[in-house]
Amino acid sequence: MSPRQITVLGECVADAFTEPAAASTELALRVLPGGGPANTAVALARLGTPARFLVRLSGDVFGRLFRARLEASGVDLSHAVAAAEPSTLAVAELDAQGQAAFSFHAQNTADWQWTAQELARVDLSKTACVHTGSLALVQQPGAAVVEEFLAAAAPQATISIDPNVRPLLVHPDVYRARLAHWCGLADVLRLSEDDLELLLPGTPPEQACDIWHAAGARLVVITRGAEGALASLDGERLQVPAVPTDVADTVGAGDSFTAGLLHHLGACGLLGGRLTELRLDDVAEACLFAARVAALTCSVAGPNPPWRSRLEQFATADRA
Repeated sequence: MSPRQITVLGECVADAFTEPAAASTELALRVLPGGGPANTAVALARLGTPARFLVRLSGDVFGRLFRARLEASGVDLSHAVAAAEPSTLAVAELDAQGQAAFSFHAQNTADWQWTAQELARVDLSKTACVHTGSLALVQQPGAAVVEEFLAAAAPQATISIDPNVRPLLVHPDVYRARLAHWCGLADVLRLSEDDLELLLPGTPPEQACDIWHAAGARLVVITRGAEGALASLDGERLQVPAVPTDVADTVGAGDSFTAGLLHHLGACGLLGGRLTELRLDDVAEACLFAARVAALTCSVAGPNPPWRSRLEQFATADRA
């Protein structure tokens, strides 16, 4: 079955990675197009899911970079807004394990200026799932507009949310204050163990899943890096192992996992409503597929999710 369209709403971010410079008084940066929702849209399109991205794209040098990457990956930009504001920039430093620490330059940038009129024109009749999250849900003035869009979409589309907490830019209290409301809108909640610790410090993952189920989310998936993932469907749980890989860095791995999860569910015809037909075995298969997508993203530098052909080669080699 061919997957139906998934509409992604959110930001593009220019990820600037520090590199050795010629002098100690200089800083060299290598800029790659990123941003959690943008990474997810790219990964979906490369996997073969029709992916439409609702985004406000600046006309600056970074905005042109974003557009080139999205178009080259096959993402539908028919509803992208041409924004007058500048693009969002994040400077990343990688530790020895490839984990990135970001500092953001995001004040009054294009991504957060959504208006109700811009989203009112969006037709969701062909959309099986709407995915959003990260800074788009907490950065004002656009965050309230995004929430209203999700509420309007929820009766006809599966809603997927990835909080992707960025404490250096927005205090975790802002996320905590809205999370129960998001769970009331969401059918799928995917977050990392770092997000969990920021949102519910000291809370065991299983208990956190029960809290978010009680607030309304049917499927909760907590990704745990090399430890794999915990998936919980209405309280039924399973552990999914990580796929071994040589890690270049982990940038975009969670976004790729989300894309793999949604792509697989969509290809199985399980998206498009409240996930009433979803079973734990379906979740297991989707999470294993998502883990392979994330592993391939970790094997290359930056947020560069795999194309479907690369994933098929990886699966063949894994079976050999």
